[in-house]
Amino acid sequence: MIQYLIILLDDASVSFCHYKNDGRQGVRNLMSTETLKAGILYGMKENLNIQFVYPDYELPDEYKQIIDTIDHTDIKPLHGAGDADVLVSDGCMAFAESELSGNGTYVLRTDRKDLFANYGVLRDVLQKVQRLNVVLTDVERFTEDDFAEYKKVLDDVAECVCECYIKGKPVQVNILTDRMMLDNMNNCGAGDISVTLAPDGRFYVCPAFYYAKDGSAVGDLEHGLDIKNSQLYKLDHAPLCRICDAYQCRRCIWLNRKTTLEVNTPGHEQCVVAHLERNASRKLLADIRRHGSFMPEREIKEITYLDPFEIKEQW
Repeated sequence: MIQYLIILLDDASVSFCHYKNDGRQGVRNLMSTETLKAGILYGMKENLNIQFVYPDYELPDEYKQIIDTIDHTDIKPLHGAGDADVLVSDGCMAFAESELSGNGTYVLRTDRKDLFANYGVLRDVLQKVQRLNVVLTDVERFTEDDFAEYKKVLDDVAECVCECYIKGKPVQVNILTDRMMLDNMNNCGAGDISVTLAPDGRFYVCPAFYYAKDGSAVGDLEHGLDIKNSQLYKLDHAPLCRICDAYQCRRCIWLNRKTTLEVNTPGHEQCVVAHLERNASRKLLADIRRHGSFMPEREIKEITYLDPFEIKEQW
């Protein structure tokens, strides 16, 4: 059941996930006030949690007044955005050089080369924030060498996270601490628990499907949602994912379709990256416990694979 409505205020709204604004980046196309009001009304009628995604420029006061008529979450670009619930930055160095505070959630979008070269800056960043979400923008291009390098990055960042916990600062990093806290899958949810309203007044499974050249709408404000084969977006129709315990995996619907042509089936790279994170979380949990009692009820079992497809016969 849909619970969240993501409203893209502009074609140039910041990306907070794997996708980029292909062909639209930097091009302003502000949603009309009529569409904005209708979107908010739709969200109210359907009892949805609304998340507004902002561009990198100041909105007219009229838009701010309309937005403030409803409880909501603000997702903004970090640089020059002011206050927001979620602040997004591209690139490790630009992120590290920004003015950070402990409030809200920070999203770092980075590709593998940037992360591998500059992940050391995260040690300082983790001292300043309460929650950091790291989003890898080119997961589908990971090679075996990249997997090995990513494991080293996770181990190093986990060491810093452990130090924070020992000092009494329970910082959250999605790729390391989320798995320790979860009892079941906490994935993307696009098309299942969330849907996106774009500036054109149409609904899309997620922002990526709006920006993609081959993306298609799944309804509009006049006629409502029309998601074909909606069951395929649900976890119980994902044969491997529904029995996997890499609970922190994004299971990105857009990335699934891009790599496997199936919205409910992740590609090999996404699975391996998620399991490297899972294993790093297991090690982090053990490392923290060496310094005292910590979440004694939680256990992450040891596994011998990185891609569940490798042992599909056992499932």
